[in-house]
Amino acid sequence: MNNFPNRDTIERIRREYPAGTRVKLLEMDDCFAPPIGTLGTVIAVDDCADLIMRWDNGSSLNVVFNHDRVVKVTEEGESK
Repeated sequence: MNNFPNRDTIERIRREYPAGTRVKLLEMDDCFAPPIGTLGTVIAVDDCADLIMRWDNGSSLNVVFNHDRVVKVTEEGESK
């Protein structure tokens, strides 16, 4: 079974989360994950549709497509 997203899905994620998009972490199953609620900035979307991140707490752990969950936020920190 192929777990990788197709090209259309990758391009959709890239349009939805362009570089500079601010997000808040809702769920990440990783022992090194930033705390839930941590804010961060999307740097890019890779060829697996993962979000390449710069978290405000200094972490750079990626958001894994179809596994981790984030929500976009406004400048004021409210969910969009």
